[in-house]
Amino acid sequence: MNKDIKILDAHHHFWDLDKNYYPFLSDKIDNDFFLGDYSSIRHNYLPSDYVKDTKDHNVVGTIHCEAEWDREDQIGETLWLDKLSKTRKFPTAIIGHAWFDKKNSEAIIAEQASFDIVKGIRSKPTIRFSANSKEYVKSGSMQDLSWRKGLKLLEKYNLNYDLRVPAWHLEEATEIVRLIPNTKVIVNHAGFPWDRSKEGLDFWRKGVKAISTEPNTFIKLSEFGVKEQGWNYKQNADIIYELIDLFGPQRCMFASNFPVSRLKITFDDLFTNFKNIVKNFSLDEQISLFSDTAIKTYNIKITDIEKR
Repeated sequence: MNKDIKILDAHHHFWDLDKNYYPFLSDKIDNDFFLGDYSSIRHNYLPSDYVKDTKDHNVVGTIHCEAEWDREDQIGETLWLDKLSKTRKFPTAIIGHAWFDKKNSEAIIAEQASFDIVKGIRSKPTIRFSANSKEYVKSGSMQDLSWRKGLKLLEKYNLNYDLRVPAWHLEEATEIVRLIPNTKVIVNHAGFPWDRSKEGLDFWRKGVKAISTEPNTFIKLSEFGVKEQGWNYKQNADIIYELIDLFGPQRCMFASNFPVSRLKITFDDLFTNFKNIVKNFSLDEQISLFSDTAIKTYNIKITDIEKR
């Protein structure tokens, strides 16, 4: 295990509940949250907290993904993080938010792109509640023509798309990826293999196999937590191996999803597990998984890392 390998954490969050409004952290708890009770993370999580969590690992940079900031102020989070990045070591890059199906979508995307630190957009489409649901609100979904029009704007502004959908939408998402062949699409959280039954994993496998065939797709090896279960090393290792086989190390990136993942595992245990899982990979492959894939995919300049 390479303890000193450089890590570019490809997905994490900061929030300051004293100064900013995050509905899912400030309002009534969502009982359907995918990891169960998340009351223990409903407090400030700032760079100083992240540094404490990561002290035993060589984290050289991070990518902050939008954290459900008040949607009435989509640029507010970017302004806050951009200012934070100038006085703290992290974040190194930002994935901002913009709705794709609104009248002001292009104005918001353009403003997000005006920040050098912003490398992509995450905008969650409307989804079905479960794999067995047949109907769902089409407005704001991947089938919504207005949503697709907004998605296609990302190429114009040279931004990536962070795709976050449950496994039962991955095949549908593959069709969407084909509409934007010149835009890098990064599948969040391993495509969410929530159902660990044989049938559930076969269903997830069908979706990730489909989307992996598109050359502009990448995947984050992150958030392997399962509701009402502990962090299962054997199961998660098998999933990681399968995804690396499908995408290759040059399209896979390890990420923490902290502090959300702390509901199931410490940062130290998480990245110690990641390092153990790929300890027999070549050094070049490990470097890709822990930093280079993220650096190249999000067009992060080495100088942005070295100056911090």
